[in-house]
Amino acid sequence: MLEAIRENPYTFQKQWFEELILSGAKTAFFREHGLTSKTDLKQFQSLVPLRDYDQIEPFIERVRKGEKNVLTTAPVRWFAKSSGTSSNKSKFIPVTADSLKYCHMAGMKCLLSTYVNLYPKSRIFDGDALTLGGSITIDELGNGNSKYGDLSAILLKNSPRWVELRRVPKREIALISDFEKKLEVICREAPRYRVTNFSGVPSWNLVLMRAILQYTGKNNLLELWPDLELFMHGGINFDPYREEYRSLIPGDKMHYMESYNASEGYFAFQDNPDDNSLLLLTDNGVFYEFIPVDKLDAALRGKFTEFNTIENVHTGINYALVLSTNGGLWRYLIGDVVQFTSLKPHKLVITGRTQLFINAFGEELMISNVEKAIASASEKHKAIVENYTVAPIFMTGNTKGSHQWLIEFSVMPNDIDEFTKSLDAKLSGLNSDYEAKRRNDTTMILPTITILKPGIFYEWMKQHGKLGGQNKVPRLHPNRTYAEELIALNNG
Repeated sequence: MLEAIRENPYTFQKQWFEELILSGAKTAFFREHGLTSKTDLKQFQSLVPLRDYDQIEPFIERVRKGEKNVLTTAPVRWFAKSSGTSSNKSKFIPVTADSLKYCHMAGMKCLLSTYVNLYPKSRIFDGDALTLGGSITIDELGNGNSKYGDLSAILLKNSPRWVELRRVPKREIALISDFEKKLEVICREAPRYRVTNFSGVPSWNLVLMRAILQYTGKNNLLELWPDLELFMHGGINFDPYREEYRSLIPGDKMHYMESYNASEGYFAFQDNPDDNSLLLLTDNGVFYEFIPVDKLDAALRGKFTEFNTIENVHTGINYALVLSTNGGLWRYLIGDVVQFTSLKPHKLVITGRTQLFINAFGEELMISNVEKAIASASEKHKAIVENYTVAPIFMTGNTKGSHQWLIEFSVMPNDIDEFTKSLDAKLSGLNSDYEAKRRNDTTMILPTITILKPGIFYEWMKQHGKLGGQNKVPRLHPNRTYAEELIALNNG
């Protein structure tokens, strides 16, 4: 299947569009938008406006309350709860049996089969797969007929029996809602595991692995699990964590593969360890559209209608990703910005978020700029960054604007001033708008770095009820809300 996806991806996309339209024809969403089973792509794009989560939420709430055939005719018994980074409130993404089977589960199988093909001497299936998991709650809106929770928990509850034979910890431990209690139990059981692979968000797994080493007294994870060979990671950029993982898992036996999976679906994965771009999966129950980011505002106002599919995208352009899925999302703006690195096969990198950027002074700082800059500065100055976020420092009186980086280091740079200059120089090289505002301190002065005490980000996430699961520290925020909370916590 993967070879066919590489060679002729639009064939699968055309088939899935037709199947999605056919299955959606009996839904309230289709009736309310004047759609039928014979609606073609141009009509679909004309009749269905682009929607972010806030705009599709009224339909999802109807589903949560038990109304049938709203977004899909398939029963919806699960909702993946995610705080996301595009909205301050929680998102509840409907998850159907088909989206689990053809998207989430199928995507993981593609990654694993590719890995074994790349490393035929792998012994990955001879040991245990470790996953942190999340928690599940009965949905109060659904009269007990549906549940919500982290996607990882939903996958655990629906994983085949043969998967559970080699997965650790046991379901009842993985689904403990108290993250710190879960860590405590896993640490106690860790010496009994024979882990060959683990998966999840790099930041939370780093917390787990450090806790295990502290509990067991081992110097590195290979002393505990000598057959460890693979970490399947996603959710956040891995580069700032790469050196830390190398210190925890020394040697050249360990492999790292990135996946692009979210509550909404499993979209792409790294099929070549020497290439950081990700192969787009086109036979997974998802129909993709792509809108050039500079046209997104016009598209949201109905003033731009030349939407791209994978048939006519180009490399080097930042696209806002739009999804229609067998989970019941229709022309849904997930909030991610992607850029294609090749078109045969269709491979991409995630370059940012449609709403996760800072543009306080016309600098248009994207998350991809920030992640590359801090990785570059850390490598140059032998530093290891535990966590960070960036906020604007607004102009007041005669002062110029700047950015404040709040960073928690596990290994400090020798010279923080030189680290700051390296960070600034890399940003200028990556982003011409930033460079223009920084040139001769025209609009912006050198960034300020505020060093936070160890554990501050963890405590901040804990206070916000966001430990574990798919929760992520927002790397960029257009105002100072998060920054001021972190500074107050650090000072307190």
